[in-house]
Amino acid sequence: MGEKTDKEALKKLREERKVSVERARKTIKTHNGFIKKIKEQMNTEAKTVPEIAQATEILPSQVLWYISTMRKYGLVSEGEKDGDYFKYQLVS
Repeated sequence: MGEKTDKEALKKLREERKVSVERARKTIKTHNGFIKKIKEQMNTEAKTVPEIAQATEILPSQVLWYISTMRKYGLVSEGEKDGDYFKYQLVS
């Protein structure tokens, strides 16, 4: 009896949270798309945040946020300075 009750409760919980789960999935998909576009820009050479933003059509503030996050986790390194901006490259 307990197992059936647990399954019913789980089914009910999934249904109640369906909208939230779908919204989270869409957000993750968007973030992953931005990260992919940003990585593609740094695939062959180091680039500045404005260069990446222009090429990807992602707001510079968002590009900076993603670059900072990727740098924190060791996916990107800060290179030489180009004018007022640092160039960033993928860590191999």
